Formats: sequence, C-alpha cells, structure tokens
Amino acid sequence: MKRKIILNLAISLDGYIADMDGNYEWIKGDSQTKLDTEKDFSFPEFMNQVDTIIMGRKSFEDCPMEAFANHKIIVATSQDKKNEVNIEFINTDIVAFVQDLQNREGKDIWLFGGSALTADFIQANVIDEYIIGIVPIILGDGIRLFKGNNPTIPLQLEDYTVKEGLPIFTYTRR
Repeated sequence: MKRKIILNLAISLDGYIADMDGNYEWIKGDSQTKLDTEKDFSFPEFMNQVDTIIMGRKSFEDCPMEAFANHKIIVATSQDKKNEVNIEFINTDIVAFVQDLQNREGKDIWLFGGSALTADFIQANVIDEYIIGIVPIILGDGIRLFKGNNPTIPLQLEDYTVKEGLPIFTYTRR
C-alpha cells in the first residue's frame, strides 16, 4: 500500500504560517471552549501514524528535534550537509525523492514545512491529505502557505475538530 504524503500545519486566518520574522508563537486557540467538538485532534495519534518527516532547512534549524527522535527526518537543503543518525539531508529533487519513499514500506509521511518546500509539493499536486488548523488571528503579513500559481486541486472535507477556538480540518484530494 502506498504511503500517504500529509501536509499538517497551522495557518492564520489570512493564510500565514509564520510572521515576518519566522516566528510561530501565535499558534494557539482563543481559550474559548463553547464550540469545542466532542472529538479532539490527537497529535500523539498523528505522530504514531507517520514515521518520516519532511522539512526545509530553516524549519529544521528552528524546530526542537526532541519531539521527532523516533522518526526519520528528511531535510531539503541546497547546502552540502552530513547525514546524522535519523536525519538525512537532500539537495536533489525533494518531490521525486519523497514520491520514491511513498513506494517503500513504512508509515505515512508528514510534510512539515516551510512554505517553499510545501509549494513544490502543492505545485506537483502530490499531497494526499491536508490537515490545516486555522488559528484565530489575522497576522496581516508574514510567510504565506500558498505562494500562488498553484494548480486547481479539488478537495473533500473528511473530518474536523475544534478545540479552544482552533478548528482543524482534514481534506483529501478528490
């Protein structure tokens, strides 16, 4: 069975994944629980569903790796870096590399970020599932998730949860 490529991240209401400085401390709900769904998105369950995490160099440098210790990390970079125990640096066509991974044995693949990396996968229309949390904030400026000039990709809503004002939607390609 082919492994899924899953984009899972949070965006501001106006479509940013980070502020202009690359910060993401604003990613949180509004603490209101009156609209919470009975079911909640379980990050630990999601982490158990994937065994490989794809990220760009900047995301790799900005993210604490302790949470990903039991996962294979693939970092897309133009730099020539030496691989580490569970970290592999790729400076070739990352989309083709990940598509090859899809056909190998394993769990699903998490497309973590950043925006340049995700843009390549969106342009290639190879993302199987989009899990998008919409943070109740308008940033006004920052790093956009969707860069533009994307193909039309029809999606189907598969699931949603709301926790403390933060809805999380799960879409699959139709």
